[in-house]
Amino acid sequence: MSRITIRPARREDVPEIVALLADDPLGADREDTSEQALAAYLAAFERIAADGRNLLVVAEDAGAVAGCLQLTFIPGLSNQGQELALLEGVRVAAARRGAGLGEQMVRWAMAEAGRRGCGAMELMSHVTRTDAQRFYERLGFARSHVGMKRAL
Repeated sequence: MSRITIRPARREDVPEIVALLADDPLGADREDTSEQALAAYLAAFERIAADGRNLLVVAEDAGAVAGCLQLTFIPGLSNQGQELALLEGVRVAAARRGAGLGEQMVRWAMAEAGRRGCGAMELMSHVTRTDAQRFYERLGFARSHVGMKRAL
């Protein structure tokens, strides 16, 4: 694997990030890679970038975005005031899957969350993403909760 740089996402990365989010069966139905939709994604990026409790990063290889993820740091009273890291939107470019980039990104995220004082990291994986669930279990995540979701 070539040298990967994991860095905060920049505004100009947004179209590549959206393409990563759209490049799977679930994302294909909920993401919009058209030029008309870009404004909504850019506005969301600006909100994320302005919020110190959110971190959107990309994995860059030779100047191209090869992966992305978002970390949200959640303060809480539970567990003696322990801060929690929420891992979201982990995606690896199709051509790079299976080569260890996803593991490198998630391990980076775990280290960053620990560096920021988080006592735990949570994530949700859609029930149809069985390969992803095996991947996360291999990295030490446990099936400990039942996630629920409701559209508003």
